[in-house]
Amino acid sequence: MSIQDRYRLWSENPYFNEETRQELRGINDPQEIEDRFYTDLEFGTGGLRGIIAAGTNRMNKYVIRKVTQGLAECVCDHGQEGMQSGVVIAYDSRKYSPEFALEAALVLTQNRIKVYLFDALRPTPELSFAVRYLNALAGIVVTASHNPKTYNGYKVYWDDGGQVPPVKANQILARIEARESWLGIEPMPIEEAKRTGLLQIIGEEIDKPYLARVRELALYPDLDAQKGKDLRIVYTPLHGAGNILVRRALSELGFSSVNVVLEQEYPDPEFTTVPYPNPEIPATFELARKYGQEINADLLLATDPDADRLGVVLRTPQGSYKQLTGNQIGILLTYYLLSQKKSLGCLPDNATIIKTVASTDLADEVARYFNVRVENVLTGFKFIAEKEREMEEQGWGTFQFGFEESYGYLAGDFVRDKDAIIASVILAEAALYYQQVEGRNLFDVLESIYKQFGYYLEDQESLALEGKLGKEEMAFIMDSLRQEEILKFSDMPINRFDDYELQISKNFKTGQTSPLKLPRSNVLRYSFEGGGFVMVRPSGTEPKIKFYFSVKANTLPEAEVTLRKVKEDVMGRITQIRSV
Repeated sequence: MSIQDRYRLWSENPYFNEETRQELRGINDPQEIEDRFYTDLEFGTGGLRGIIAAGTNRMNKYVIRKVTQGLAECVCDHGQEGMQSGVVIAYDSRKYSPEFALEAALVLTQNRIKVYLFDALRPTPELSFAVRYLNALAGIVVTASHNPKTYNGYKVYWDDGGQVPPVKANQILARIEARESWLGIEPMPIEEAKRTGLLQIIGEEIDKPYLARVRELALYPDLDAQKGKDLRIVYTPLHGAGNILVRRALSELGFSSVNVVLEQEYPDPEFTTVPYPNPEIPATFELARKYGQEINADLLLATDPDADRLGVVLRTPQGSYKQLTGNQIGILLTYYLLSQKKSLGCLPDNATIIKTVASTDLADEVARYFNVRVENVLTGFKFIAEKEREMEEQGWGTFQFGFEESYGYLAGDFVRDKDAIIASVILAEAALYYQQVEGRNLFDVLESIYKQFGYYLEDQESLALEGKLGKEEMAFIMDSLRQEEILKFSDMPINRFDDYELQISKNFKTGQTSPLKLPRSNVLRYSFEGGGFVMVRPSGTEPKIKFYFSVKANTLPEAEVTLRKVKEDVMGRITQIRSV
C-alpha cells in the first residue's frame, strides 16, 4: 500500500473516528503526510515510542490496537493457561496514557485474555513487580519515560518482569507485520470485560507487597527509623507516577522530613513547570533548589514521569547545590552497597554487579577492589535484567546492583527494570549513614573514591536527527566511523575498538581481533589505555545519535582538560562527516 493509499484509508474510512479523519484532512504539507505514513511506528525490543498524532508512524489508539492484537496472538500461543495467567497493564501521567492503557486492555479481553489494569498511574518498576507477583505471562506499561510531552510509548514485559526479550519481541513483531489491514480490530466493551471477569482492576493489593520488598533492601533499618527524620529531603515527581510510592517508601523507613515540590506534585501531561521531564536536566531541579534553600535540605531527588529514573542534587559544604551525573549516582550506590555489605558480613562470595558498556569504568575498579564480579552488557536496562535472569537460572552469581549512566539503578531480585523508588531509598540511607556514622556527606565519599581509584570524568553529546532523513544521516555517520581506523582522540591513545554491529573487537597493541559475545547492536566503542572510552550509538528510543565520553586522570583539573580535548576532537570529526 502506497503512502497516499494509507493516508486516504485513515482520512476517509469510518473505522477511524471523526477526530482522526479531521486531523489528517487538515494536513497541507506533503512531507508531513509522508513522515506520518511512510512506515509503521517501529516495534523494537522494548516496544513503541513516538509522537502522539494520527498516522501509522505515530502514537494513537489504532497503532495501540494493532500492536496489542499482535501481542494477544502471542499470548494465545501459550494456550488457556497463558491466557488465564494474563497481562498486567500500567500507565503514567502522559497525554492519553489512561486511554491507551484501556484500549490495550480491551483488545486483550476481546481475545479472551485475562487483564490486570491498575486503577491509576503507577511507576514502571511496579509493573515489573506486578507481573512477577501475579505470575502473569506479560505486562504493558504506557509511557514515554522522560521524553518531551508530545511523545507517548508502549513497553512490553514478559513473565520474569523484564522487558520482552528479543526472541519474543520478534515473534510479536511477526504477528503485527503479518496483519496487513488496519481495520477490524474492535476492543471489547468495558462493561462486558468487567462482567466476564476478564478485566480486573488492581491497586493497593500490589502497592503493599511491593513496598514491603523495597523496605527489605535497607541495610540499616534501625538507623533509618531512629535518625531518618534528621535527613532533610526535597522530592519532586515531575508531575509523574512516583509521587505516592517514593514518599511512602521513604516514610515507612523513617525518612519523615520529605518536602514535596507542590508545583510538580500532581499529574500534568503538559509538564508545564519543566522544559521536558528528564531528571538529567538541571532545569528540572529549578523549583526543588528553591525549596532546598528554604529548608537547608541535604538532598534533592527527582523522578521522571514513569519513576524508573532518579536524578540527584546534593548540598555542598558551602551551602550551594550541585547535581550528580548518572555515573556518579551509580558509583555512590555501588560503593555504599558493596562496602557496607562487606562490613556487615553479608556480601556473598559470588557477588556480581551488572552495568552497561556506556557506563563508567570506575565501577569496574570499585567492584574489583571488593572482589566482586562485573558483567558489562549493551545499553538498555533490559540487558541488565536479562543478565540477572541468566545468573539466577545458571547459578553462577548473586546480583547486588545494576546501573546505567542514564540515571537507571536497581537492587534486589523482585523487579526486573530500573527502579527510582528503590534507588531513592538506598541513596537516602547512604546519605544518612555517612552523615550520622562517619560524619561525611556524599561529596566527601565521592572524592575519597576518586582519590583511591582515579578521577573519572564523563559527559555526553547528542545530535537530534528527526524523521526519515535523520535516520539516513545517522546511518551515514556510523558507516563513516566504521570505515576509518582511529588510533587516538586528541592525544589519548586507543588500545581497543569494539564494533558491536559486526561483533568484532580489535586490540591495537597486539593487532589481534576477537569476537564480541554480546548481542548484535549498532554501537562503536573506543577504549583508552588506562581507562575511559568514547562510544557512539543511535538512540533506540529517541531520534538522535548519542556520543559518550569518559576519561581518567590523576587530578580533577587534568581530567577536565582531557575531557574537553577529546570531545572537541570527536565532535569535530562528526562535523566533517556531516559536511561531506
